[in-house]
Amino acid sequence: MTIETLQTQKTQVAVFNKCRNFTTAREIQAAGMYPYFKPISESEDTVVTIEGKRRIMLGSNNYLGLTHHPKVLEAAGAALKRYGSGCTGSRFLNGSLDLHEQLESELAAFLGKESCLVFSTGYGANLGMISGLMGRNETVYLDKLDHACIVDGAKLAASDTQRFNHGDLEGLTRLLEKNTGGNGTLIVVDGVYSMEGDIADVPELLKIAKRFGAALAVDDAHSLGVLGPRGEGTGAHFGVANEIDLIAGTFSKSLASVGGFVAGTEEVIHYLKHHSRPFIFTASLPPANTAGVLAALQVMQDEPDRRDRLWANAKRLSEGFQSLGFDIGPTETPIIPVLIGPLDKTFVFWRKLYDAGVFTNPVVPPAVPPSQCRLRTSVMATHSADQIDEALEAFAKIGRELGVI
Repeated sequence: MTIETLQTQKTQVAVFNKCRNFTTAREIQAAGMYPYFKPISESEDTVVTIEGKRRIMLGSNNYLGLTHHPKVLEAAGAALKRYGSGCTGSRFLNGSLDLHEQLESELAAFLGKESCLVFSTGYGANLGMISGLMGRNETVYLDKLDHACIVDGAKLAASDTQRFNHGDLEGLTRLLEKNTGGNGTLIVVDGVYSMEGDIADVPELLKIAKRFGAALAVDDAHSLGVLGPRGEGTGAHFGVANEIDLIAGTFSKSLASVGGFVAGTEEVIHYLKHHSRPFIFTASLPPANTAGVLAALQVMQDEPDRRDRLWANAKRLSEGFQSLGFDIGPTETPIIPVLIGPLDKTFVFWRKLYDAGVFTNPVVPPAVPPSQCRLRTSVMATHSADQIDEALEAFAKIGRELGVI
């Protein structure tokens, strides 16, 4: 039996019909417009090499530019030698390191919370927080633009899920008014929305949560290192961090690694340690990553000028887009989406930018409505003014050519 025959037999199984009928990505690949899974062969912080060509990276979440910081690399290397490449077990059993506990302690202190729990991914942090905490006859309320890990955490939980339109706090209030059971309720929002770049109205959310006896959880994935007097996140940005019940986040953005966390009161974190399946049944964060995050957290506090440079670069890029006539939506952060419109024009725009040496991220359905496709850009503290201006020149040329501006 040939491999081709075996593959044909496998795809004839009914469950694989959807795989055989999924042709969209292959059609885009054949047209030379496929923008995903581009392998980076070398990285120099703000510049990456892809398919043999150096390109300005304008699609990374490395907001503070710490992935190449010598202290982060040194700490990761030292941990690799001391602890080995991995823990080969969950935190619950043999996979807890003193590094994990140190990171939890330092993060809790930085965020002004009693306790903290480190997960192996940021995705797993929200998955584990919501599914570990919410049970039967309880309800979780989600903004419709919440990240997929928040939505999936709610799906995994045994509780009911209610979703309100993005930023529609009156709609959230109406949903809460209908919940007359008096059972446990949790509101979960992104601090900064990753496709829009806008900031959740945490003070108003706190008022609503208190009115209805609900807990409030904020995912600070894109806020940590970016918002707040010292980069503590959305709550600190508004001066209400101590009132937020749970703060979740990731290490894969400003902290230049991988992993995630949930911070809150000691009793809640203790409960999650013993009830969060994504935490209990996942191998723990590798030593090098943990040490790298610890170093990045320290650098973030020791070098506040990085955040100043980040915001200066965000201002330069956003004002540059607006002066050219691009629509960047409601963004208030270093996440700056450029609205293009139709899907096909978005892919063409992406490809022309890519060929011009600028890497961006196309955002298309189902992440956004079909008429609101966009190129998501984001800046780092380490981008130079010349790099930003070069990218703007490319956007201007292609935007005029395609009739976007």
